[in-house]
Amino acid sequence: MVVIGGDAAGMSAASQARRLKGPDELEIVAFERGRFTSFSACGIPYWVAGDVTDRDELIARTPEEHRARRIDLRMRTEVTEIDPDRGRVRARDLDSGTESWTSYDKLVIATGARPVRPELPGVDAPGVHGVQTLEDGQALLDTLERTAGRRAVVVGAGYIGVEMAEAMIRRGYEVTVVNRGREPMATLDPDMGRLVHEAMEGLGITMVNDAEVTGLLTGDDGRVRAVTTADAEYPADVVVLGIGVRPETALARAAGLPLGEHGGLLTDRSMRVRGHENIWAGGDCVEVLDLVSGQERHIALGTHANKHGQVIGSNVGGDYATFPGVVGTAVSKVCDLEIARTGLREKDAHRAGLRFETVTIESTSRAGYYPNASPMTVKMLAELRTGRLLGVQIVGREGAGKRVDIAAVALTAGMTVERMTMLDLGYAPPFSPVWDPVLVAARKATAKIRATAGRPSPRTS
Repeated sequence: MVVIGGDAAGMSAASQARRLKGPDELEIVAFERGRFTSFSACGIPYWVAGDVTDRDELIARTPEEHRARRIDLRMRTEVTEIDPDRGRVRARDLDSGTESWTSYDKLVIATGARPVRPELPGVDAPGVHGVQTLEDGQALLDTLERTAGRRAVVVGAGYIGVEMAEAMIRRGYEVTVVNRGREPMATLDPDMGRLVHEAMEGLGITMVNDAEVTGLLTGDDGRVRAVTTADAEYPADVVVLGIGVRPETALARAAGLPLGEHGGLLTDRSMRVRGHENIWAGGDCVEVLDLVSGQERHIALGTHANKHGQVIGSNVGGDYATFPGVVGTAVSKVCDLEIARTGLREKDAHRAGLRFETVTIESTSRAGYYPNASPMTVKMLAELRTGRLLGVQIVGREGAGKRVDIAAVALTAGMTVERMTMLDLGYAPPFSPVWDPVLVAARKATAKIRATAGRPSPRTS
């Protein structure tokens, strides 16, 4: 078994295969081009912010721990070619430059995703940082230690962008976020993104929407000094790129493996690459089935990557497992504002050819009379004819974000909003109003669907 990539999907696959097959039954070789394995990239913004004090706290398992389990893990080694016809890969030692071929019976591709880095003047100048790997996080922290100025510009307002904006605010920086979209968090509908926009500005973050970065200016010392758009210039002592990621599939493409509309590898439910009996793929380099729309999507999340690895390792190790698909659940925060979504946005539903209704409700995290009850907004999409739940978005304070899990389960089960209204959720005043906000939205959506269909609303007390 040869594994390309030493993070979540790759090493989960290797570890699961090793649990099922002893070293005499299955030799496992893994290649990782970086210096770390099995680390939490999602934790980097919290390390930069100071919530996580030690880089090593983000490492789930070191190379030495993997090797102790009889996995031949070769660090700082980059696979440069896949030869499916001969069942082998070519790899280069990044320190010595030497290259060699390694044969495989089973190949696992877990090459992850690469951050979008636009080809702009000054984008490679000192002081400009991405934040995908632990090396990236350390480089940014080193820059923050050396830089006297306190102005930061974050390019992009997705998950990484808003989390890094918070991290820089927490470190005492004056923060500007330059975003090409109408509102921050394009994973939300614009009306919900507007709530995030208002909250970020309330924290002292300057939001610049509908703005395309045209370049980065440098000073006499060569370091970045400003970010430019078509009509403005924003001074910067440090710039953080949070524009998003794309599947890292150049190797797969060169090998003639099948790629989807979004550039990710296409697999079956066992995570086997379509048309290739002995090649599997998982993590951020693959496309997965959206259980709500029925379409393939690319979603880069560690939760999926670890599950993919478990499935792959089980199948390679002689067991059987499948990955059914996703509903697109994600949660984030900026300071005390929690942001969550699952299922389809309005434009996703339109793209899928679905007719739907939307409702938006205001509620609180606890019973209104209980101390520290905080407001939240819940938006829900439901299919017009069937009443099937299509998506939920939540923006609020403490206790808001993880409520999205109720909707994620309902989406996975294919529930209607009417069926959701009778879910037996836990209730006590410190945790929820007597009608949980998600269920309030489901009731409102049910009434709207019934009114559209010309049917009376159900009587509920």
